[in-house]
Amino acid sequence: MKVAILGSSGSIGTSTLNVIKENSDHFSLNLLTANTNDKKLLDQCKSFHPKYAYMADIKASKKLQKNLKLEGVKTQVLTSDKDLHDVIASDETEIVVAGMVGVAGLEPVLTSIVNGKRLLLANKESYVVAGEYLNNLAEQNKATIFPIDSEHSAIHQCLAGSLNNKNDVSKIVLTGSGGPFLNTDTKLLKDITPEEAISHPIWNMGKKISVDSSTMMNKGLELIEARWLFNIEDIEILIHPEGIIHSMVEFKDNSVIAQLSLPDMKIPIAYGLGYPSRIASGTENLNLAKLGSLNFLNPDFNKFPCLNLALEAMSCSGNAPAALNAANEEAVAAFLENKIRYLDIHKVISIVMDRIEISTVKDIQDVYETDRFARECALQSIKAL
Repeated sequence: MKVAILGSSGSIGTSTLNVIKENSDHFSLNLLTANTNDKKLLDQCKSFHPKYAYMADIKASKKLQKNLKLEGVKTQVLTSDKDLHDVIASDETEIVVAGMVGVAGLEPVLTSIVNGKRLLLANKESYVVAGEYLNNLAEQNKATIFPIDSEHSAIHQCLAGSLNNKNDVSKIVLTGSGGPFLNTDTKLLKDITPEEAISHPIWNMGKKISVDSSTMMNKGLELIEARWLFNIEDIEILIHPEGIIHSMVEFKDNSVIAQLSLPDMKIPIAYGLGYPSRIASGTENLNLAKLGSLNFLNPDFNKFPCLNLALEAMSCSGNAPAALNAANEEAVAAFLENKIRYLDIHKVISIVMDRIEISTVKDIQDVYETDRFARECALQSIKAL
């Protein structure tokens, strides 16, 4: 199978490459993309020899092209968005791994779906802002959308235990570690620094998603994503600090199926790449006796108000999730640049959600228009704060 990895320099991309290395007789690399990290993409091209590479940053792209030539690597560097989308759309690409962060990943996700690809989706923002639209598009074009977030992969695996899964389900239980501030006194949150917010106790992730985890907005976004991926509205969030149970499904007979593994993204990626077969992930075995015990508790919606905002956006539906995501992206970026304080993240999003006019999403342009307006509102709020 020929694979394109969008966002190969990030944690999802590097984990995917590790799984492909474990299963090199089944997969080959057609395309690797990155934003600005030309050195890492160069190393990946030297190791995996993809046919194509693409960098969003023009300066980094030129540097990559020069260094590939010096190293004698024959990977062709694509120089335009059109070329990138042409390669994704072509018969040369069979599987697309969408590992980019943010709504910027929506365009290549759309291209993958329109051209009937098998899409391994880690770019949750795409489904948050346009889930219903993407579902309809996938059905029209016979594309397969396969979640590789650990939680959504777990739900997929749990649902596989029922032949008539949707009608048999009582609810989805979406688990989360609670992030780095689960046990931090609420009074201390006002002084949290970016360095503290990106220090996740379980997962090694990028800065933006780590901040989202600390505010629990990440779990809120996953809630909205799960609603559209599985077309099930009854979803409960449960805090599970150890990060061993990645999600559960409760069925109408009150039985519960859970998926367990060590917190390593290579496992859901291997499940997505190999499905319906199981392939090697290259991870360690789970030793429950060594762990000893697993703990669970309900989320504190007062301490983590971003969860409430996500629930409200999901309830409103339409363009509300797109506004939520855009406001959050701008607020987190401002926090990481020390322009606002930690607790201001929620304030900015709340202000934007109050200003946005909720409407039905009729086409993808409605999503982009909401995204633009919400970002403008967020930037105004950030400036005021």
